[in-house]
Amino acid sequence: MEGESSPPISIYVDGSCIENRNVGPDTAAGWGFLVVTGDRGLGKGTGDVVYEEAGKVVTNKDKNEWIGAEVGSNNTAELSAMIYALRWVITRCPNVPVTIRGDSMYALRITDGSWKAKENKLLANKAQEIWKEAEKLVDIKLAHIKAHTGHRWNERADHLAFRVQSDQVAIPLQFWKPGQR
Repeated sequence: MEGESSPPISIYVDGSCIENRNVGPDTAAGWGFLVVTGDRGLGKGTGDVVYEEAGKVVTNKDKNEWIGAEVGSNNTAELSAMIYALRWVITRCPNVPVTIRGDSMYALRITDGSWKAKENKLLANKAQEIWKEAEKLVDIKLAHIKAHTGHRWNERADHLAFRVQSDQVAIPLQFWKPGQR
């Protein structure tokens, strides 16, 4: 209907790296994000999931999927999730406000440029570049949420990231329960 605006979009991002000690290029790490319309960010699972994506952190510079990660780690997984979520925003360019919600202050602050990266500099620069591009196209904000507190959509992003880094398929949303990894 004319004059009616679409509900805002929340994008939940997370990264996973179970072996997050002595990390290297071969350390398995995964990222995941989901796009929810009509969510208020309160964690009760309101709104509708309209898109989900997950993948492994790629550390091989020769691969097309490489976006700058040199090691698999929680931090490179979190930054990768931000980059892929921002790519979704840019390619889909919704005409409604977008809030990216994540449980990693590191990824949020590196992406918006308020923290300077000491490591993962190529990946951090990529996140900042794509953030600036997205900001030009869409009313976009970043919001921190506390991890592992039963927040339904944050738990789903964690599930997606954990499963892909563990070489497992995500449980379909209709069969998945919060807290299930």
